[in-house]
Amino acid sequence: MSCSCFGSSALVKKRRSGQAHDDIDGDLLESIKHFSYNELRAATDDFHTRNKLGRGGFGTVYMGTLKKGVQVAVKTLSAQSKQGVREFLTEIKTISNVRHPNLVELIGCCIDGANRILVYEYLENNSLERALLSSRSTCIMLDWGKRSTICLGVARGLAYLHEELEPHIVHRDIKASNILLDTDLNPKIGDFGLARLFPDNITHISTKIAGTTGYLAPEYAMGGQLTLKADVYSFGVLILEIISGRSSSKENWGGTQQLLVEYAWQLHEEGRLLELVDPQMAEFPNEEVLRFIKVAFFCTQAASNRRPLMSQVVNMLSRNIRLNEKELTAPGYFQDSRNGASSSKKTGLTSVEMSSVPVTITQVTPR
Repeated sequence: MSCSCFGSSALVKKRRSGQAHDDIDGDLLESIKHFSYNELRAATDDFHTRNKLGRGGFGTVYMGTLKKGVQVAVKTLSAQSKQGVREFLTEIKTISNVRHPNLVELIGCCIDGANRILVYEYLENNSLERALLSSRSTCIMLDWGKRSTICLGVARGLAYLHEELEPHIVHRDIKASNILLDTDLNPKIGDFGLARLFPDNITHISTKIAGTTGYLAPEYAMGGQLTLKADVYSFGVLILEIISGRSSSKENWGGTQQLLVEYAWQLHEEGRLLELVDPQMAEFPNEEVLRFIKVAFFCTQAASNRRPLMSQVVNMLSRNIRLNEKELTAPGYFQDSRNGASSSKKTGLTSVEMSSVPVTITQVTPR
């Protein structure tokens, strides 16, 4: 079989003949480890279903064991999807040289014929979605200490992407299934296929809407105006999921057709906020849990310019400080009503792309 990844000279030849994807950067591919298709096929026992870890919008992830006994996560991209190729290239470009304790590390790739494969570090406890939101047989009992650690770890990873990297990165798909957990349940942000680079001199970019129902910031869902604050909104929703133990995409909250953000805000206005807490948590510090929920409200405010930076979120979560609730305004949200009231249930937690989505947005209280 031919070499797993094209060298830069081969890429030039392919480009001249019109056979290579225009976005493939030979120098970039030369800078990361290459695996042959046969290597990864052997590592995953021919991509056997028993090694399947999950499936996303652009491919399937398998557990693999390399010859030296190193376990890896092998993400195969759909060969039929042109979009999948773009996401593959974006993911390589975005995180090939990124290193942070709360970001999944990309180990290498394979480009062999129609095959597009990414190889990541393997995280033993799979995703936060599986640990927290799936059936009880796969759930992990998470006490408040673990949940708060997960919230803070994700916040630190996002703060690094948003404020420390140059250029900054907006992830665009922060959700429970893209938060992976290691042996000690430390969180790592994964799946950068939808990510976008954000130079300092740009305040926003206009882009086709891509993300997941239940997590999309209203201003992004309405007009495709993307800023770093879209990730902040998604993170706020994630906090509410971690505390409630329920999915944001389910609309039946409090016996009515409400989204998680709506229901949580209603409880806040009625002074019943602790009713949001997952009943699986028998004991928890009331004041700290309430502070985390209110941080989620700051992150999900309807006006994006009122949401904090992720470094500020880290500070609010990690320090026992009193939040200025007088500055807090109601959250924004949108509902995908293309297919009626049940549309969110149909899309669930899978990535979706929408060019135009009807939205509902709460009124913002003026300063």
